Amino acid sequence: MTLRSLHHRIRRAAVVAASVTVCLPAAVGPAHADAGPGTGTARSTAPAAPTGRTGTPDPGWTDADAIRFWTPARMASATDPARPSVPRGQGTTPPKSTLRGSGSAAGITVEHFPGVKSVGVLFSYKEEPTTGELRAHSCTASVVDSPGHNLILTAAHCGGGHHSVFVPNYDNSKTLAAQHYGFFRVDKWFTDPRYDRPNTKDRTSDLDFSFAALADSSKGAKVQNAVGGANRLVRTPSFNDNVTMVGYPKKAHDSADRAVRCPTQTWALPHLYQIQAVCHGMYGGTSGGPWFSKVDWAKGTGDIIGNVGGYNGGGNDANVDWLTYSPVHGDQFFRLYDDAKKNRAVKRPDPYVQPPLPYSMGGGRTWQHAALMASGDFKGKGRSDMIVVWSDGEVTLYDSDGNGGFDSERRLLAANSAWTKARTITAGDFTGSNKFDLMVRWADGEVTLYGDVGSRGLDWAGTQMIKPNKTWTNATQIAAGRFAATKYVTDLMVRWADGEVTLYTGVGAGTFGKEHQLEKPNGTWKNATLLTAGEYSGHQKWDLMVRWTDGELDNYVGTTTSGLGTERRILNPNKLWTHDTVMTTGDFTSNHRTDDLVIRWSDGETTMYPDTRADHLGPEHNLVPRA
Repeated sequence: MTLRSLHHRIRRAAVVAASVTVCLPAAVGPAHADAGPGTGTARSTAPAAPTGRTGTPDPGWTDADAIRFWTPARMASATDPARPSVPRGQGTTPPKSTLRGSGSAAGITVEHFPGVKSVGVLFSYKEEPTTGELRAHSCTASVVDSPGHNLILTAAHCGGGHHSVFVPNYDNSKTLAAQHYGFFRVDKWFTDPRYDRPNTKDRTSDLDFSFAALADSSKGAKVQNAVGGANRLVRTPSFNDNVTMVGYPKKAHDSADRAVRCPTQTWALPHLYQIQAVCHGMYGGTSGGPWFSKVDWAKGTGDIIGNVGGYNGGGNDANVDWLTYSPVHGDQFFRLYDDAKKNRAVKRPDPYVQPPLPYSMGGGRTWQHAALMASGDFKGKGRSDMIVVWSDGEVTLYDSDGNGGFDSERRLLAANSAWTKARTITAGDFTGSNKFDLMVRWADGEVTLYGDVGSRGLDWAGTQMIKPNKTWTNATQIAAGRFAATKYVTDLMVRWADGEVTLYTGVGAGTFGKEHQLEKPNGTWKNATLLTAGEYSGHQKWDLMVRWTDGELDNYVGTTTSGLGTERRILNPNKLWTHDTVMTTGDFTSNHRTDDLVIRWSDGETTMYPDTRADHLGPEHNLVPRA
């Protein structure tokens, strides 16, 4: 079996037996649920261990008791339930190749900020599951809407403790009694009993969410009223979302001891019903923190679609810290939420059965073998799909969902030796059928056109555009577009090895149409590494995009048979974009314009820049994580 075929099968493997423990390979990220040293001070009068995961943890315990118990020293010494005292990889630098754009998802490092009033710190006193030692710990929690105006959301591995208090918009300079919005004792926990706390790497980590009902403050205030509102809980809409994570890293991990936030993007976590995101600095204490899909910072509330938790307690267990996880907020989440809103005992006699796992395009190791890519409306459905030729000759058609992602794939050809000789490809409607065709230039100079690939596939001879020849072995890049044509994508741009640039108009099955020389052989265009074309300027006619050897990215607006258009600089020369290995443009979003740029990077990460314009990239959207 070839390497590509092996990866192809691996990423489809779904574990369906609820009893199987899934251990993901270590990658990058903090150990959100590793065993850590006890930092709380155990006393002979400490409470007994919890008797259950739903119920009143501290009968008769008062606000005055809480103030006496939660001294500044104890709050400062608390740790995330099972994190190392010093997060491994705290001094490391996150990979710049992970999120590359200048759009909303480009931030990969937390920023400190004053916090929001609906998010705060959860302090508890809890028995350590392996040693029985009692430890003080803290996590992050958020106020969520409820009929009783008294619910918070956190992670399941944070719940179930004694002497628990929630401090909204926590201020480390103030004592418990002096907090701006006060504090609220936990009156009752709501945690799915199927969540297996000691086994944070099995599939029950999908259930790492918990609710707590809070008692009124000593002044009779309910938490939702005290902070002026609550967050709305929304189903995780997809596995590729824009989110802002919010949390409170502990002082031992982050000396600022303040709230942090991080705008980033999510993608599916293979083998588990969870999502993951990149952000450096989501250290111990952020467990349970909300993932906002949108938030009003002035009002201090928003829509929550995830929470820090899940696999390994919400973070990876290798030696760096930039991956964070969240369970999907789906049926099981809202079932528990309903129990909490109705103050109903949580009963789950049925074993946890994992929902159908999300479609995933695979990981960076697989996509490092994506040799060639081309985009077009291969099925005649009014939007683009994407064809990938792999290094072992396999060819795959990825079906777009119309919202900047892909939801399925179809193998057009199994791994074979013939297609390992494909050197460059492009797609256009050369046959005028309203379905795109694939053009291939082979290693021996032959050029072949495969009409209506979406319906006919590739398992046929195709139409020979030109026999094997020495001239076309020098056609370094080809890119189809609509530079002169008014309806169909029937023009072909060719950059030759000597720097000449040629435009062929009226290309059809068996003919290259009419040739127009746009650039004579020259040294400058020898450095044009990649070409693609699209409707970046918003006109019916397309523009030519060029990535140069030094990482510069330019767009040529108004390119016609008379010459290249006006050069519009997108990126100045830079080292990062020298790692742009494969490039294609399609119509993958709802604006019905071929302006969504897809890049496969040297580390296998694959990203989309939807709605790219003539002089700037669209916001970055991660499709495949780095290797």
